Amino acid sequence: MQSFRTELENQVVEKDIIDLEKKIHQFHNGKIDEESFRSLRLARGVYGQRQSGVQMVRIKFPLGIIGPNQLRRVAQISDKYSNGIIHFTTRQDIQVHHVSLDDTPQLWSELEKDDITLREACGNTVRNITASPLAGVDKNEPFDVTPYGWTLFQFLLRNPIGQEMGRKFKIAISSSDEDTARAYMHDLGLIPKIKDGVKGFKVLIGGGLGAQARVADVYTEFLPANQLKAFAEAIVKVFDQYGERNKRNKARFKFLLNSLGFDRVRELIDENFKVETDDEFLNPYPSLFPDRKRHYPDLGNINKEGYRAWFKTNVIQDKEGNYSVFLKVRNGNITKEDASELAKILEQFSPEPARISITQNIVLRKIKSTNLEQLYAQLSKLGFDGFGAEGLADVTSCPGTQTCNLAITSSYDVANVIEDHIAEHYQELVETESISIKISGCMNACGQHSVADIGFHGSTLRSEGKTIPALQVLLGGRNLGNGEAAYGDKVIKVPSKRVVQVIDVLLQDYSKRKVSNEPFWAYVERQEKLYFYDLLKPIAQTDTVEESEFLDWGRDVQFKPEIGIGECAGVKIDLIKTLLYEAHEKIEEANYFFEHKKYADAIYTTHASILQSAKAFLVQRGIKTNSKQTIIDGFEEFYSEVESKFLEESFAELLGNLKWTSRFADVQAEQPKRAKEFIENAERFQLLIDELTTNYEA
Repeated sequence: MQSFRTELENQVVEKDIIDLEKKIHQFHNGKIDEESFRSLRLARGVYGQRQSGVQMVRIKFPLGIIGPNQLRRVAQISDKYSNGIIHFTTRQDIQVHHVSLDDTPQLWSELEKDDITLREACGNTVRNITASPLAGVDKNEPFDVTPYGWTLFQFLLRNPIGQEMGRKFKIAISSSDEDTARAYMHDLGLIPKIKDGVKGFKVLIGGGLGAQARVADVYTEFLPANQLKAFAEAIVKVFDQYGERNKRNKARFKFLLNSLGFDRVRELIDENFKVETDDEFLNPYPSLFPDRKRHYPDLGNINKEGYRAWFKTNVIQDKEGNYSVFLKVRNGNITKEDASELAKILEQFSPEPARISITQNIVLRKIKSTNLEQLYAQLSKLGFDGFGAEGLADVTSCPGTQTCNLAITSSYDVANVIEDHIAEHYQELVETESISIKISGCMNACGQHSVADIGFHGSTLRSEGKTIPALQVLLGGRNLGNGEAAYGDKVIKVPSKRVVQVIDVLLQDYSKRKVSNEPFWAYVERQEKLYFYDLLKPIAQTDTVEESEFLDWGRDVQFKPEIGIGECAGVKIDLIKTLLYEAHEKIEEANYFFEHKKYADAIYTTHASILQSAKAFLVQRGIKTNSKQTIIDGFEEFYSEVESKFLEESFAELLGNLKWTSRFADVQAEQPKRAKEFIENAERFQLLIDELTTNYEA
């Protein structure tokens, strides 16, 4: 596979990896405090896990695109640095666990040999851009959104506007009105449209899951596709500028909409939204491997009944008459050996990369009809011939207490129990009904339980003075298409060990009471919440609890909820020394951008340095600093203490160039001069704030 990066981009990647290694050494030597270091490593995909002394490493695959060499590379690093297990996530990432912190720079370096990045996979950044796994082959798509998502990924990667926001920002692009990427539950969701022959997108903003799930608002029914990059830049800037920074549970974009109101947020986006008609949008999408001659060995007779069920539930015809095949990956986990074998199968049967789906599966695309039986035979050898992908027999699950700090209960084990039970007792429903089951270890919804027909999240109950692992049951999550949706309603908590009883009661009642071809969500809506509360109440009773119910699934010791501090969605502690340290680091970064003629990036990074210094000043005095705008407003009062030594303009005027961007020709000529001036002023400002904070402490 040929790299799609330029030489300069390769140098930037190399610097990133070297910086991580340097900071790890500084952290070990006590030169960087834990909070400063946490912020840095999270932005590079290195995340603390439940077990002390090891890390989870999250690896980004934009739009879920993964080629055979990339799959092999991940298998290799999983074997060398991890436990040999690869986990596909609901964000189309890959995670490997139990990695030593000291190994992460070399692990990253090896991944980059196949153009795989960790950058901004975690932390308060623009996260991986997800997309429908059938984008480009979907029979119902108005056009292929893949080049637009790919270009957006390249534009936002390492872009200063999205490096240190109040919290993460998520983008999804669906391939059609069916909205299989679930645009409605993202900070920015996009659905392709064609209007008067022009390609564009329906734009949704402010969606989200978690404890306070929110369906996104419609920003516009049609945004021309050549304005997408400018719009993404505008909305990320608004979130960066006005988003909450102190209260973690109020720091997502959906809460900014709630606090400021949709109309005010629209005004702010429009103020930052600038488009030039000659702005070139699309970057070439790389071919991850060439066509080749393929040899299909004779594997003998296949299981005809197994093939029939597999073809019916896992195979979809594409717009060119070929087929896309969904490989069901239990819990999203495969071994390094299976990953290597799948890479061979991908090369043998498909002319293009696979896609990771948001349901934790792998999708092989553009398979010829004449090769489907051979493909099934090869998959059968690996145990990847399971039918019912994306449906009732395919439970989505986060890692839960296996590795996650925030999880309350096991997720993997519950999912396994449900899948085994359904496979044994409900094969007919698997083939005839599209019912989704999703599980999260806590209310934060990494398993996306809120959007499922039947959803569970980890919780607790009490009985006999002891804590029981429990599951909150949610019913009726539904995707109505075109950005419209509803989240599941909480119905009742049940002891976790009774989850199979819940499944039985719900599926049997549905089979008995559904009207004609009524989907599960419609049945739930018709019967209403109280009906299901009464239906499940006998299962929830804890008057009599068996001894085994005090143990979580897969555990042999008394259940005890042990919830740590989450990092992936966290906000770093605002220690004054941390803020000043990071302000200094940003000046160094701005100088680097200037040297490489990335003037707009240098300007924006310098702004960030000035704001960090000002924030340190205000934090020390106990003044509110919950967004960039409040920092600007708050520091105006104190600006007289430094303006005679710095600049005559107001603090707000000093920072008034946040709308600058490298995309517009009318500012490019002024950028070198302005960038140099800003960096010099920021250096002076840093020294003055250092002096003022030191004097204040004295």
